[in-house]
Amino acid sequence: MTSEWNREEVTVASNPKYQYDFQYKKDFKDHKDHTLLASAVGSFFGKDQSSEFENKYTYGTGNLNNQQTRTNFKEAENLFKLDYTQPFLEAFTWELGSQYVINDVSNDYSVSDQIDGTWMVNPKLTNLFEYNQKVFAVYSTGAYEGDIWGVKLGLRMENTDLNTYLATTAVSNTQKYKNLFPSLHTTLKISDAFSFQAGYSSRIFRPRLWDLNPFFNIRNNFNIRTGNPELLPEFTDSYELTSIYVLDKLSLNTAVYYRYTEQVVERISTFENGVTYTKPSNIGTNKSTGFELNGKFSAANWLTFNGDFNYQLFKREGSLESVVFDFNANKWNTRVNAKIGLPADIDVELSGNYRSKFRTVQGTESDQTFADFGMRKKILKGKGVVNISIRDVFASRKSISETNQTTFYAYSSRYRGRFIALGFSYGFGKGEAMEYSGSRRN
Repeated sequence: MTSEWNREEVTVASNPKYQYDFQYKKDFKDHKDHTLLASAVGSFFGKDQSSEFENKYTYGTGNLNNQQTRTNFKEAENLFKLDYTQPFLEAFTWELGSQYVINDVSNDYSVSDQIDGTWMVNPKLTNLFEYNQKVFAVYSTGAYEGDIWGVKLGLRMENTDLNTYLATTAVSNTQKYKNLFPSLHTTLKISDAFSFQAGYSSRIFRPRLWDLNPFFNIRNNFNIRTGNPELLPEFTDSYELTSIYVLDKLSLNTAVYYRYTEQVVERISTFENGVTYTKPSNIGTNKSTGFELNGKFSAANWLTFNGDFNYQLFKREGSLESVVFDFNANKWNTRVNAKIGLPADIDVELSGNYRSKFRTVQGTESDQTFADFGMRKKILKGKGVVNISIRDVFASRKSISETNQTTFYAYSSRYRGRFIALGFSYGFGKGEAMEYSGSRRN
C-alpha cells in the first residue's frame, strides 16, 4: 500500500421529463379479433447536472486534483406502430404490422481539473456527443391453432440507420444495415394439464447509448468506463424446447435451449499510467446450451410463490489483441419470490436472488446474493396507492471483477448499497392509481 484516499462527489441536477401515448383501434364487425390498431408513444428525458469531486488522503500522499463536471443531456424517443389482425377459416390468423422508432440524444459533457487553485477544462475528457438512430420494421405472422396442435410462422425485416458525432473532435460514425429475422413456434397439447412447445427465433441486440458514448463519467478516476462509437450489434439464433405442466395450484415450465451469438459485446479493460480503462468491443462468438425451470405455487388465497432457475454451459471463441482464446465455462442463477396478501388492503412482496461466479474473456465475475422487499396499501377507496420498496435489503449485492492478463492484473469491488423509495399515486375520474416501483433511471 502506497496511498489511500476518499473521493467525495456532490451533485446538483434537474431532470425534466414527459411522455405521451396515443392509440386508435378499429374493430371490424365480421369477427371479434379482426382489428386495426395504430399507436404513437413518445418520451423526453433531460438532465442538467453539475458535480464536484474532492479527494482527501487518509494515508500517504500523491498528485490528485479535485475535479468538476458539467452535463447537459437530452434524450427523445418516439415509437409509431400500425398493426392489422385478420382471422379466417376459424383456426387461422394473419397479422401484418410496421414500426418506426426514432431516438435522438445529445450529451454535452465537460470536465475541469483544479490546478494551483484554478479550474482548467480538461480537453481529453470534454466533448459534445450526438446520437441519432432510426429503425424501421415491417413484419408478418401466420398462425394455425387447432384443438391439439398449433403453429406460428413469422418474418420481420428491419432497416437501421445509426449516426453518432463527436462535435469537439469532428469524428462521425455511420452504420446502416438491413436484416431479416424469421421465427417459428409450435405447440402440441397432450392433455388439459400438459403440453409441449418448440421454437426458433433470430434476434438482434443493438448497442445502447452508453455503449457508444466515448465519454462516460469520472466517478472513479482510476477505473474509467467509456463507450465505443464503432460498436456493432449482436445477432443471436435461438432454439428452445419447452414443456408446460398445470395442475390445480401448481404450474411448472421446463425448457432446454441452444443459442448462437455472433459479434459478442464484451467489456474489455486496458491499463495505462495507473488507470484502468474499460470499453465495449465486439469479440468472437458464444455458443450456450442451457436448462431453465419456472414455477408458480398458489399456497392459499393470500400467499403465492414464484421461482425460476437457469443453468447454462457456454463456449467462447475468438481473439483478443492477437491472442486466441477458446474456453468452456458455465454459470447459473435463481430467484424465489413470495407475494403475501394481508388484511386492510396491504400487499407484501419478498424476493431472494442468486447469481453464480463465472469466467469472462479477461478474468472472472463474482457471485451475487441479494434480497428485495416491497409493500403497498390501497387507500381512498382504491383510488390511491402508497408504496414502499427496499432494494438490496441487506446491502449484499457486491460485484467483484478480476482481470488477469499477461501485462497487468486489476481487481474491482463495487456495490450500490441499499435503496429505499416511498411513493404515492392517485387516479382521477375513472383512472386507477399506478404502482411506483422505486426504480431509478440509469
